[in-house]
Amino acid sequence: MVRGALVALALLGLWRPAAADPNDLVMSRLATRITDDTGRVLSVVGENLEFRALASQLGVVLAPHLLSPADTLGFGGFQFDLDVSQTSIDSIQPYWRVLAGSRDPTGTNRLAHGAGVLRTIGVFAHKGLWFPLPSFEVGAGAVHLIDSKTWAAQLYGKLGVHEGYHDLPVPSIAVRGAVSRMMNQRELDLTVASLDITVSKHFGIAGTWRLDPFAGWDVLVIIPRSQVIEATPDVDPLHMGDEMDATNNFVFRDQAAITRQRILLGAKLQFSIVQLTVEAQLAFAGSSVDDRPDTTAACQPSSTTTSCDAKDTAASQATLSVSAGFDF
Repeated sequence: MVRGALVALALLGLWRPAAADPNDLVMSRLATRITDDTGRVLSVVGENLEFRALASQLGVVLAPHLLSPADTLGFGGFQFDLDVSQTSIDSIQPYWRVLAGSRDPTGTNRLAHGAGVLRTIGVFAHKGLWFPLPSFEVGAGAVHLIDSKTWAAQLYGKLGVHEGYHDLPVPSIAVRGAVSRMMNQRELDLTVASLDITVSKHFGIAGTWRLDPFAGWDVLVIIPRSQVIEATPDVDPLHMGDEMDATNNFVFRDQAAITRQRILLGAKLQFSIVQLTVEAQLAFAGSSVDDRPDTTAACQPSSTTTSCDAKDTAASQATLSVSAGFDF
């Protein structure tokens, strides 16, 4: 009995309540609170302008990873790899105050809300197929946003439109469609679809190495959806006198899909079954607009209404990725 009590005490000492990681999201910070003369919160309005820009930049961070030349693996081919990426964000912008680790959670001091980049690590498996079409390839994997609980499941399919003519001075061409779905953030759903065109050229080196430089263009479609957000997480609605606090919960209205475009440049180097791929991407600044049917007014920062058109104000973003693995 004494031994059991000691074990219980030891476990209790090791236990600690779950806490948010620095790059987890606190969506309640993207809200304008309407108060009375006493400071009591009367209503809460989600800031659509900031929400759209946040979803746009986060969507680029978690967008489907490409990291491959145009040539498919062939119907007998299989590749397994691990990749790391870092993507720039405009961390000085007030919408990044949603980061749990922000030094300026109110967004009033014009401080950077974190590092200027977000880093991810991912693991992927790729398989060449002959069905439904020759020169077809599929892949799946998972990406983790470092210093957060966020994961993204990713899936793609690639069709080699023109490939295999390595002895001729013509490139290989492929079209790929992919999707990425964010998980583990209870206040925000984020889905990112992509469609890209890639060109590459194969070079043999000394009969043992192969080098495949590639370039491409990619369009992203980012679909953010809000869950119910508790505007005052520090207030317990079960506490006497605070029963009406739950009425301050809010959601961001569904917005039109966000579109971003990326260009990419990279190279795959392979020796035997070992491969190393590096890639640089540039996502151009966002410009899409959530056009509401009932208004022509543009959303303003810290708006007190959701009846407005929110434009994507996200700045351009650069991504650097490295992948290493085995290509059988």
